[in-house]
Formats: sequence, structure tokens, C-alpha cells
Amino acid sequence: MTRRARLCVLAAGLLVIAVLLTVACLRLPPFGASWHPYGDRAVATALQQRTANTVSSVNFDQRAFDTLGEESILFASVLGTLVLLRQTRDEHRVAPQPTAVPVALRRYGVVMLPLALLAGLYVIAHGQLSPGGGFQGGVVVATALHLLYVAVDYPALERLRPVDLYELADGVGEAAYVVLGGAGLLAGAAYLANTLPHGTFNTMASGGTVPLLNAAVGMEVTSGIVVLLAHFLAQALEITDEGSRS
Repeated sequence: MTRRARLCVLAAGLLVIAVLLTVACLRLPPFGASWHPYGDRAVATALQQRTANTVSSVNFDQRAFDTLGEESILFASVLGTLVLLRQTRDEHRVAPQPTAVPVALRRYGVVMLPLALLAGLYVIAHGQLSPGGGFQGGVVVATALHLLYVAVDYPALERLRPVDLYELADGVGEAAYVVLGGAGLLAGAAYLANTLPHGTFNTMASGGTVPLLNAAVGMEVTSGIVVLLAHFLAQALEITDEGSRS
């Protein structure tokens, strides 16, 4: 295909997308109006399923299959990173030397690390009750672990971050979401249908499958980001090619 033909195909595709987006925007409710068809249905369904956080109800109940796709994108990204950043034959590892860290920064990091971990785990655990969830809490937990690298040194982070275990947890989190979806099939409903008991509204045990799927996403996101950062840091700090040695 020539360059002109590719540009024509691209232009045609962009034109179709522009038309579809324009039609969709014209059918949106007026700004500030009281008519919110999707929002009203989402809130009603969340209350019916006893999930206090409507956003989590949408993510892990009403559109749980979409969330499986989003989680799988991150999982595939981690897998692709492992393949692309794997150590090649002409590379070797050099242990990075620890550097001095200002005392104030060290104290701040040591204090903030457990607080940030606790905040991230809280966001994950209460995803069906309050704003947040597995995606947001997973990022907080993974970031909190790396305060040890900023405030102490890289070897300290390595001791707290066994990459092999996090790689395993990444796969377990992805698999747990897929397996939990089968509960709906066993109950004679659709895949990822919320068929477990919904519990008491606004309690930790409410929402049926929502807290379980949320926890699976939290595990996958936390582990995936830790693995990604581990390989990026290793590439920047540990791995050098043979040419740089001479």
C-alpha cells in the first residue's frame, strides 16, 4: 500500500469517528439538566446490588467485563515489558553503589512509607464503600514501596521487593478476576454476573462479587506496577552493555 493510500484510509477512518462522536454529543443531555439516563440507572442498580460506591458498582458489576479488558491491558503491558527489557547476552549486571541521602529526606520517607501503605490498602479494601478501589489503591501501594528507594537506597528496596513474588502475584490477580467471573456461569447466569449474596448495604461484606473483583484488581495493579518499575530501574541502574565496560 502506498503512502497516499494509507493516508486516504486514515482520513476515512477519522471522518467516520468524527461523525460518530458528533452524533453522540448531540444526543447528550443538556448541561445542567435533571435528565441523566445512564447515571440514574447506574445509581439505582448500585443500590439494588447494595454497593455504596456507584463507580465501583459500574466497574465491577454493571460493566465488569470492560474492567477485565482494562486489567488485561496492564497485565499484557507488564508481560511485554518483561520480554523487551530482558537481559541479553551482551549485557551484564552491576550492583549499584548506595549514595548518601539527606537526613530529613530519610526521616520523611521512613515515616511516610507505612502511612502511604496503609492508605493504599484502605483504598483497596473500601473500594465498594467509598471513592477509590483496586486501581487507585494499587497505584498508591506500589508507589509507597518505592519511598524506600528514594529515602534509603536501592538495596533496601530490593530486600522489600522480591520481584519473582510480585510477578507471581500479578498473574494470580489476573487469574482471580477471570476465575471469579465463572461464578456467574455456575449459578446459571452470565459470565461475571453478580450472583453472590449482596450482604448489608454500606458494610465491608456488601456488594456480592464487587469487593472480590476489586481485591483481585488491587493485587494485579500493585504487583504489575512494582514489576514494571523493577525492570525499568534494573535497566537504568544495573544493566550495562559490554561496550560500556571498555
